[in-house]
Amino acid sequence: MNRRTFIAAIPAVAAARSLLAAAGADKSRIGICTFSCHQHWKAVGAKHEGVKFTDAISFYRYARELGAEGVQTPLRGNDAAEARQMRALVEKDGGYYEGELRLPRTESDLASFETSVRLLREAGASVARAVFTTGRRYEVFKAMDEFRAFHVLAENSLALAEPILRKHRLKLAIENHKDHTADELAAMMRKLSSEWIGVLVDTGNNIALLEEPQAAVEALAPFALSVHFKDMAVQAGADGFLLSEVQIGTGALDLPRMFATLAKANPALVFNLEMATRDPLRIPCLTDAYFTSFPERKATRLDATMQWVKANPPKQAPPSVSGKQTAIILAEEEANNRHGLGWMAKNLRA
Repeated sequence: MNRRTFIAAIPAVAAARSLLAAAGADKSRIGICTFSCHQHWKAVGAKHEGVKFTDAISFYRYARELGAEGVQTPLRGNDAAEARQMRALVEKDGGYYEGELRLPRTESDLASFETSVRLLREAGASVARAVFTTGRRYEVFKAMDEFRAFHVLAENSLALAEPILRKHRLKLAIENHKDHTADELAAMMRKLSSEWIGVLVDTGNNIALLEEPQAAVEALAPFALSVHFKDMAVQAGADGFLLSEVQIGTGALDLPRMFATLAKANPALVFNLEMATRDPLRIPCLTDAYFTSFPERKATRLDATMQWVKANPPKQAPPSVSGKQTAIILAEEEANNRHGLGWMAKNLRA
């Protein structure tokens, strides 16, 4: 962050601290999620020599060295010994652990799902992240009927999971993962109406669905059980715009306001940094194909989003990884994460 950007941010940070104090959020915890280190995890899979962790336990230790109070990550070994080790480690140093789960699609998945839930509870998790799909709505669904069928399956997955989550007292946080709009996901939560299922609020994802980011956070905040905290940059492209995670405090998001909104809605939230060091994502919203699963968005959101993109050019060059050596990518990813955790600790406390 340059001096001009830092000075401009001071009033917003000061105002947010007042809001946080009123919300009782001075003890909100700050950590990091798996995808913030996805380049390191890719290097682990490729058996690169420069990796600094290889499993959930060593990832937790690495995150603590970076300045995180805890992590959100799956138990990659998926065994009781790993779960017990994680719990002992977290309890020893006063950190926290949030897990990740794969949702059941049919009744035949329930036994495996319950085993995973039980292991996460043994590991000390009270919250676990899940997603309905790893694909992006505008890339996966080629017709409205396809999305509607997906939505029905998503609701069915939650109905299958809820009794098991309630039995083991594990809360499930569904991420707004570029599939449902904020209003669609909020409606799903209201329909289900379970204290054991809510939302993992990602502060930047819904920009890809042409949503104003603060409005998306406010729509989802009443259901928030966890957070992926990130800053975003946008820039116009040939068929829409490019969307990038950037170093926290240098992007287009009003992060102090988002933090205050979420902490007021749920003071028990932890805020997991997600700073994805990668090439910018292409959002092809000037193509007809983009709108096949939500055609009304073209009339209601396209112009406003493109105006917002134009009004918020990047303050500095967004990250990129193409053509770089693995060692350089890993070093840049670590620097981005250190910066993000440091910024959060300094600026997002009452």
